[in-house]
Amino acid sequence: MKLMVRFLLFILFGMTIFHAHSQSRRITGSVKDGQDGSPIPGANVVVQGTSKGTTTDLDGNFAIDLSDTESVLNFSFVGYKTSTVEVGDRTVVDVTLEADITMLADVVVVGYGIQKKTDITGATASVKGEELSKQPVLTATQAMQGKVAGVQIISSGQPGTSPQVRIRGLSTALGGTTTLFVVDGVLTDDISNINTADIVSMDVLKDASSAAIYGSRGANGVIIITTRQGKAGAFKINYNNNIGIRQASNLVEMANAEEYRNYVQAATGEIVPQSDYDTDWYDTILRTALQQSHNISLSGGTDKSTFLINAGYLEDEGIVIGNEFKRLTLRLNSDYKINDKVTLGLQSSYGSSENQNGFNNIDIDAFGNIGAVYNNAYRASPTIASKVGGRYGNTSAFQNVGNPLLDVSNNRVKVLENRLQGSSFLEVKPTSWLSLRTSIGADWKNSLNRVYAYEFRADENTFLIAGGNQLNPLSRLNVKQIQSFRWVWDNTATITKSFDKHAFTLLIGTTAEKYKQHWISALRKDVPPDENLWYINVGDANTSQNDGKGEAWSRNSYLARLNYAFDEKYLLTATIRTDGSSRLPGKNRWQQYPSFGVGWIASREAFMLDQNIFDLLKLRASYGKVGNDQVPTDAYTSIVTLNTPYAFNGSVSPATNGAQLKQLIDPNLTWESTTEYDVALEFEMLNSRLSGEVNYYNKKVDNALIKVPIFNTIGDDDNAIITNVASIQNKGVEVVLNWKGEINTKLSYTIGANATFNKNEVVALNGGQAIWGGSVGAAQGFTTYTDNGQPVGSFYVLKVLGVFNTDAEVNAYVNDEGEKIQPTAKPGTFKYLDKNGDGTIDDSDRVFAGSYQPKAYFGLNLGVNYKNWDFALSIYGNVGNEVYNGKKGVRIDGKDNIERDMVYNRWTSGSRSQTEPAANTGNLLASDYFIESGSFARINNLTIGYTLRPTLLERVRINSLRVFVMSQNLLTYKKYSGFTAELPGDPTNSGIELSAYPTTRTISAGVNISF
Repeated sequence: MKLMVRFLLFILFGMTIFHAHSQSRRITGSVKDGQDGSPIPGANVVVQGTSKGTTTDLDGNFAIDLSDTESVLNFSFVGYKTSTVEVGDRTVVDVTLEADITMLADVVVVGYGIQKKTDITGATASVKGEELSKQPVLTATQAMQGKVAGVQIISSGQPGTSPQVRIRGLSTALGGTTTLFVVDGVLTDDISNINTADIVSMDVLKDASSAAIYGSRGANGVIIITTRQGKAGAFKINYNNNIGIRQASNLVEMANAEEYRNYVQAATGEIVPQSDYDTDWYDTILRTALQQSHNISLSGGTDKSTFLINAGYLEDEGIVIGNEFKRLTLRLNSDYKINDKVTLGLQSSYGSSENQNGFNNIDIDAFGNIGAVYNNAYRASPTIASKVGGRYGNTSAFQNVGNPLLDVSNNRVKVLENRLQGSSFLEVKPTSWLSLRTSIGADWKNSLNRVYAYEFRADENTFLIAGGNQLNPLSRLNVKQIQSFRWVWDNTATITKSFDKHAFTLLIGTTAEKYKQHWISALRKDVPPDENLWYINVGDANTSQNDGKGEAWSRNSYLARLNYAFDEKYLLTATIRTDGSSRLPGKNRWQQYPSFGVGWIASREAFMLDQNIFDLLKLRASYGKVGNDQVPTDAYTSIVTLNTPYAFNGSVSPATNGAQLKQLIDPNLTWESTTEYDVALEFEMLNSRLSGEVNYYNKKVDNALIKVPIFNTIGDDDNAIITNVASIQNKGVEVVLNWKGEINTKLSYTIGANATFNKNEVVALNGGQAIWGGSVGAAQGFTTYTDNGQPVGSFYVLKVLGVFNTDAEVNAYVNDEGEKIQPTAKPGTFKYLDKNGDGTIDDSDRVFAGSYQPKAYFGLNLGVNYKNWDFALSIYGNVGNEVYNGKKGVRIDGKDNIERDMVYNRWTSGSRSQTEPAANTGNLLASDYFIESGSFARINNLTIGYTLRPTLLERVRINSLRVFVMSQNLLTYKKYSGFTAELPGDPTNSGIELSAYPTTRTISAGVNISF
């Protein structure tokens, strides 16, 4: 309710900006296209120097009242040059507008400026806001999925979470992987507070040449977000909404009670008692959820000042009971021309969100079973009731699993976040060729997190049957506050000159940035039974716990970029940036990042003018260097602890206290450095109806962070120190094809397709330790291994050769000495490869079995317009990667439930299946049995809309009205048997499903109205 009240108050405030002037005489007229004479509806007609204005109707006609002192009108429309007309004594003014070729050309926002698409020598891509706003998603990056070659978006269905963005593969194993976002000049790692409706464009800088202007922040790619601005003309109001439902899709089908009893009896020999219950635990904790969003914008302005106010409200219940996410966003963008040479501007936004049981930014392990909800639903016996008469079925009294419904009901997690982000600028143009600009941006975020756990005991007041280990004898409350602040100050000078056949733009500048964050938490037990409680002073003081930490860093940079074109055919771009970072030791704090790019527009050569195949043929090549300083801020600070168990040979047993170097540092720690080569061919054909590009890239990271072994006598727990010695490479090809077709004046369509083929490889560890990762627990241990010649985070497991059918086969599987390799095996047990031939199955027999990184990913986008109807279809997928079904691997109890296909496909003496073992009690070793194909293709979005005829809207003074229906994640084709093949994680832990949030399907409807 509070968020909705703020939403309404902000709208009322925005409406006070608009005001009217007195009237005296009426001027009428028309605005037409200067080329074909057709009327231009919606053109802006503004009295110069005022906010008074109007727009032309569907026939291009207008009427406006002028006072005696008002005699000059400005006529403008997107894609046309502005025309200024002296009215004089006329009462009728007819105007023609000429097309602005510069505006009509594709323009891409690059670092600290803009360029025409044809003049760019690096690898960039742009997604317009109209494409993003068509999808009912929480973050704009999710809407980008499948739209841009080279950009992999790994999404999650959980409300309040942000997708993972990987641009041209993984470039680090231990360093930061976060893509840099630049929102109206403000640098940030998180855009979860940005309303998709606020965005005009998202421009992606994919290669090192394009991203070098951002130096040490560009290694993982850069996405520049430009938000909407007001336009000179009449006051406008736009309202958009979207309301729908979403449900879990692709749920795993578990065994029912009868199937479960048969399997458990076969696995353990125990008879499971008959039960009156047949519980579907997923159905118990999941629901059909309501999702809605509302956005309203107010805009207008004069030839001297413009403004835009936007407010958005989003609410997503979440498919898990008790899960709810709400977000309010407010934006104010404005600019003011003091005169023809000086402009002031402001872009500001505020976001407030509330995430109930979202599990974000919380140390879940400290508060019971929240993180285990989905895993418990997978394992819990279907013969146990969920809840009857106010009491829960006691799964933990029967097996070592908590009741999933109690998991979500007993713990109340809430995250309140407030964020203020903005930038202001002053731009001075003393001459037509020189622009001076200074801007300062800030990003403040405050997050207040609370976990409340009810008191309950394993007695008959809570459970239908007493006993088990699912209990919380004392209620608990934990409150945690996280606060961060970042500011960035940019100063640039831009010189733009052209003479004869030469044209160049020179940018020079400086930038400074500082970031600080701190958090503090407190916990008490035995607090009152109130899930809305925030204050820990009411708990037992003797149970108090507290913790806290902070970090701060700063950067200082100098940059320059030259764009040169000769005869509009030969292009050159040169960039240099020097960065200094406090994250690194003094002697390595400064680094330079150069880049060069060249381009040749062959289609403009004289020998190409007579051909009619290519409308555009362009070759480009680039070289660039960027860095990554995303290392811990204390990574170069040695820490000595006293009276600490000293580690001998990596072990603290037996314990001997001493002075220990808890954190040993490398004084030569430096940046991860990325060097990239890029070659591309761009083309347009058939009157620009067919366009595309083919792009080859080779990106190598040197000085990648890795741990290197050290002497055992140092006393370090893992006998290793983090330093820069490894090399990681990504190389691949991107292909983009677009087609624009028009069958007749009523029917037109567009088809866009893109595909990326990427190979990731650890080129050399250079003495660094190979990295174990992907811990699943139980008998599984680690499941990934990062080593020379393999992709980062490759799966490393035992190889299953089949299933033993008889005791004779077990006895026949021997080593060179005739000893049985699996002496405890029985018929129906997996037969594992003894890779090293030592006669024992252990970790030394593991083999590489693929990785989560896809060999290719693709997008297909279709748009059709027929009369007033519009249709859009978006498909995304990836191929050639694997995922690890970790939830199968953590079956550690013979009474754990199983998937239905395991019941019917299991090995028996009759079936002798070689893909599924016999009924078993779990605790299976990590093997390729748990590895499945991660390839999938999904209909991301399907939208059908209808725009009402203007003649129907004139009476109610509505400019346009469109209604639509859509579906998100309508259909998925996948081979993986689990919830979802999209499994985000850090480089060495991606692609493992343990407690993944189920994929959701959304069906919704909405309206777009413009007044």
